[in-house]
Amino acid sequence: MMLRRATRVVSRGFRASSMRSMKLGLEGLSQKVDLSKARVLIRLDLNVPLDKKDGVTITDDTRLRAVVPTMSYLLEKKASVVVATHLGRPKGAPDPKFSVDPIVERFSELLKTKVTKVDDCIGESVKKATDAMKQGEVVLLENVRFHKGETKNDPEFAKSLAMDTGATAYVNDAFGTAHRAHASTEGVVKFIDGPAAGGVLMEKELKYIKAAVESPVRPLTAILGGAKVSTKIPVINSMLDKCDTILIGGAMIFTFYKAMGLPIGSSMIEDDFVDTAKELLEKAKAKGVAMLLPTDVVIAAEFASDAETKIVDVYSIPDGWMGLDIGPDSIKVFSEAIAKSKTIVWNGPMGVFEFAAFAKGTFAVAQALADATDATTIVGGGDSVAAVEKAHLADKMSHISTGGGASLELLEGKELPGVAALNDA
Repeated sequence: MMLRRATRVVSRGFRASSMRSMKLGLEGLSQKVDLSKARVLIRLDLNVPLDKKDGVTITDDTRLRAVVPTMSYLLEKKASVVVATHLGRPKGAPDPKFSVDPIVERFSELLKTKVTKVDDCIGESVKKATDAMKQGEVVLLENVRFHKGETKNDPEFAKSLAMDTGATAYVNDAFGTAHRAHASTEGVVKFIDGPAAGGVLMEKELKYIKAAVESPVRPLTAILGGAKVSTKIPVINSMLDKCDTILIGGAMIFTFYKAMGLPIGSSMIEDDFVDTAKELLEKAKAKGVAMLLPTDVVIAAEFASDAETKIVDVYSIPDGWMGLDIGPDSIKVFSEAIAKSKTIVWNGPMGVFEFAAFAKGTFAVAQALADATDATTIVGGGDSVAAVEKAHLADKMSHISTGGGASLELLEGKELPGVAALNDA
C-alpha cells in the first residue's frame, strides 16, 4: 500500500432538505400541550468538570450554558420544570463526591431564577417538592446515577422517575447521553402520558451532524484522531461510504503504519487491529477515498512534557522512540485538504496536545478549520473540543458538539435511543 502524501454562514454548508427535524421539537411541544399548565421533566447533561482540589468549583460551565435556550423557552411559557441529570460516574449509590449541589448556584445565575434542589430523584422528597411547584419554577433532582436502575434502564426506576415527579411532558436536551438507553433518556418516556420532545440543543446537534453525513455540500472531509483505532473503526468504515477525504492522526496512525510494514519504534500500537487497519486502507483505495496519513511525525525518547524530541519521516522512526504528534509537512498537507473542503467533521486530536511540544498538529488543524470560513465545520469529542477551546477558536466553528460518543454514533449512521424515544413531529 502506497502512503498518500499527507499527513459563517452556517446554513450554507447544508442542503435545505436536511434541515428538517424528524422528531418533535419545542414549538411542536407547545402546540400539543399548554405549557403553562404542564410539569415538564427535562433530561439535561449537566456533567460539568469540577476542580480536583476542592471538588465543588465548576471549571467549565459550557454544558450549563448550552441548555439555557431550552430552559428559557420553557420558563417563558410558564412551565414548571423538573431537571434530571447525572454528574460523574457514581456506582449506582449515593456518593457526596458526585452530588449535583455544586451546580445549583451557577445554574440559577444563568437561568435568572431560583433553582430548588431535592436530595433524591425519586421518592417522597421528590413528590413533595414537585407537588408544591408553581408556574415557571425549577426543581433540580439529585444525580440519577445514584440509583442502579438508571444505567440499567430498569422499568420500575423509570416509572418512579415519571410518577414521583408528576411529569405531564418530557424534553430531552442531553445530547451527550442520547446514545445510551438509560431510564432517564429512554425508559421514562413510556410512563409519561404526554408528548416527548427534543430541546434546542438536541435539535441543533441532530441538524448539524446528520446533515453533515446525509446531505453535505462537497467535498466532505472527516478528520479522525485519538489514541486507539479500535474506538474509531465503526466510524471510519461508515465515513468511507460518505467522505471524499479522511485525515488520520493521533496515536492510532501507528497501527496503520504497522499494517503497511513501516517502523513504529516504541509508539502506541493495537496489535489486534493491524489486520483491520490494512482492510480499511484497502477499502479506501477501492472506493477512491483519499485516506491521508501523516508522512512525518514528532517523536520523543519518552512520554514526558520535557522529553527530547525529533522530527522524522514515517520511514525513519528509530527503535526506542515514540511518535507523539504529526509533523510540519503533514500539517501543511492536512491544512491544504481542509481548505479545499466544504463540510468538515473533526473528532480526535492529532497528538498529545496536553504537552506543548506535541500540540502543534492539533492546534494547526483547529486553525485550519477556523480559516475555512466558507465551509461548515463540526467539532465533536471531548479532546477535540478542549483543543478548540484552548486555542480560543470555538467561536470560529459552525458547531461544537456536546457529545463525543453520541456524535460518533450519529456519524456511523446509528439511531440514538434517546432520540428514538421522542415523538414524531
